[in-house]
Amino acid sequence: MYKTLILLGVLLVAISCSKESKEKIDVSKIDVTVKIDRFEQKFYNSNLETLPELKEKYPYLFPEQNVDSVWIQKINDIEERELYQKSQELFNDLEEEKRQLEDLFKYIKYYHPNFKEPKILTLITNLDYQSKVMYVDSLLFISLDMYLGRNSEVYHDFPVYLSQNYDRSHLMVDIAEAISPKFFIKGNSRQFIDLIIDEGKKMYMLDTYLPFVSDAEKIGYSKKNLIWVTNNETEIWKYFVEKKLLYSTDTDLTTRFILNAPFSKFYIDIDKESPGRVGVWLGWQIVRAYMKNNHVTLQQLLETPAEIIFKHSKYKPKK
Repeated sequence: MYKTLILLGVLLVAISCSKESKEKIDVSKIDVTVKIDRFEQKFYNSNLETLPELKEKYPYLFPEQNVDSVWIQKINDIEERELYQKSQELFNDLEEEKRQLEDLFKYIKYYHPNFKEPKILTLITNLDYQSKVMYVDSLLFISLDMYLGRNSEVYHDFPVYLSQNYDRSHLMVDIAEAISPKFFIKGNSRQFIDLIIDEGKKMYMLDTYLPFVSDAEKIGYSKKNLIWVTNNETEIWKYFVEKKLLYSTDTDLTTRFILNAPFSKFYIDIDKESPGRVGVWLGWQIVRAYMKNNHVTLQQLLETPAEIIFKHSKYKPKK
């Protein structure tokens, strides 16, 4: 009983410290403006007569090589209209997303004062999973049909490791990831350790932009997958060290451990138990260790070479 009480006390302190560290940054006085333009509503409710006006207002969404009949066919396409209808049922209004965007933009502006919040347009892209969120200059495009819910029947042809993130809850993560390259400073080294630390920097940017979002949501893991990488951190690190992968420049390592995939490729029995991107997760832990043990700002972190981060991180995998 005594040991149990001590453990509970330690957990409460850890939770308290974690909460305090997240709340110590006050962004309440940072002014941001969030404007969401429901383009999909205008487009799917237009016709041959009103289309020219829409094209004039949004020329960047209407390639000149496409004649009007192409757009009318798209407006009346049965499958696209079904996606439009489903998106309107789920996203009847975007007030919650607007509040979340205000918070996100405030945190981004806190760390990057020159950040100017973009104009936001919502679209239907006919399940274009590679264009869920696009950030271009002063515009942010959101494909609402890619956030209809991880269990939606429209995603039945997608692998689960992808469709688990086609959910409304994952939208802010995708938006933060779309904006972060504007401020990310890419390293030049192609060694595996440098690549995963670069990925760790990107994940740490999400830590700062989305301080109240769970780790599972930020990396796009299920709770089961997050538990797996947490429990196997030592073994993952041991594998990378013993196989002498850290300083390897083998490009195959990117496919095996960094790119999105159903599982990571250790080429041993645990493969199918593992989630993809374990290299990203491990790089994230190294960067977190560096930030814990060194008093530097986010900008300084982004400017610091990966080799220095690794050397001064004092990283030790959890046992």
